[in-house]
Amino acid sequence: MALVLITGTSTGIGLATALTLGRAGHKVYATMRNPSRAPELGKKAAQEGLPVKISVMDVDSDGSVKTAIADILKDAGHIDVLVNNAGVERNGSVEELALADFRAVMETNYFGALRCIHAVVPQMRQRKNGCIINVTSVAGRIASSPLAPYTASKFALEALSEALAQEMKTFNVRVAVVEPGIIETPMARRLEESSDGSPYPQQRRFAHLFAAALKNPAPPSLVAEKIRGIIESGTWQLRHPVGPDAAPFLDWRKSMTDEEWVDLHAADDETWYRRMERDFGLAIRPKNRG
Repeated sequence: MALVLITGTSTGIGLATALTLGRAGHKVYATMRNPSRAPELGKKAAQEGLPVKISVMDVDSDGSVKTAIADILKDAGHIDVLVNNAGVERNGSVEELALADFRAVMETNYFGALRCIHAVVPQMRQRKNGCIINVTSVAGRIASSPLAPYTASKFALEALSEALAQEMKTFNVRVAVVEPGIIETPMARRLEESSDGSPYPQQRRFAHLFAAALKNPAPPSLVAEKIRGIIESGTWQLRHPVGPDAAPFLDWRKSMTDEEWVDLHAADDETWYRRMERDFGLAIRPKNRG
């Protein structure tokens, strides 16, 4: 059984992964910014007697990451697996989002993961054993408005992962990238919310896409099971799309040139809705539209 450190375990994929791995017998160090505000994991772990230990860690803070991981290493002796899951999003047009929004998303989704990698890699390299799993998204390979801050951070984490994999394989340390599609999480539910007043249509249309997809939601346990499979199988496969729409989204993007992709998402509402409904079979168009 592995000693696993997971970031961002208060809700969604992180919460499901901590429970899934604990139930499988792995010893889990589950971290989050404020455990007192997110008691669900602690309650379930206690009820089921799971080997899950919750600790405070803010991946945005150098000091918090260093202290938290040093304490875990002192307690456990080593870390077999790091799951970088903590993430945030901002959505809207590039023009209308503040620079602070871009910085906040990059700080958590990219630099937060990098802080944790820096903290665990030396002992993995020295032991010539370990696994680093970075949770990105299909948005790490498909750039879509209105998620420019989020997709930029996930593209960056994908690139970091690919470079890190080259370095760490020399020392028998595996690196994997998990790329969820649209999964039932609080973050995904927030993307259902449409804003009015913007001259850009993409945010409104994207909200309708998420609302349609979440009528038959894919649970975060799908991602958790994928992560468990990576840990237990010993696979060296780098990228792992997960969820019913992940591979279709990636294949859909591959079917178009860059210019066709831009033209589709810059098109008028009628053209966009018709194409999306044809390609994905979802009733995306809002009810008050023709």
